Amino acid sequence: MAIVSFVVYGEPMGKQRPKHRTIVTGSGKTINQEYTPKKTVNFETLVKTEYMIQTKGFYFPEGTQLFILIDYFLTAPKASKKKTLEMLSHILRPQKMPDWDNVGKIICDALNRTAYKDDKQVVDGRVRKFWSQRPRIVVTISNHEINFSNYNVKKEEPYYDSP
Repeated sequence: MAIVSFVVYGEPMGKQRPKHRTIVTGSGKTINQEYTPKKTVNFETLVKTEYMIQTKGFYFPEGTQLFILIDYFLTAPKASKKKTLEMLSHILRPQKMPDWDNVGKIICDALNRTAYKDDKQVVDGRVRKFWSQRPRIVVTISNHEINFSNYNVKKEEPYYDSP
């Protein structure tokens, strides 16, 4: 059984929609092109880099069924002490962008040809979002079914940066 986990620090982002542009060639021919936005490309590169460093390049062979858990933590907004405690205890959860499915998409797509051949190998997964004072994405991948109930998120103690 293989299980790998890694963390991408910083504010989570979701996969952006492809962009379109029209190019007119020198001969007057019009070409419509679709491309991935630079912000998405840069974030996928960060995910790949962190995966390679933290897992020492572990690779799941082609044909392996994969199970994935993605927990992402958005920066908690300023609030009263009571509300802050509820957010950091995960009683209150974010209902804001990025959408959970777009975070799952950017992570799974970024790991193509890095952690596994293709994200079609992922047969089961879960994406959860939480508030935190330390924004990040925590990814766990396994070749055996993950009992998601065993992956509880611990409440955070309030964290304050030094001035």
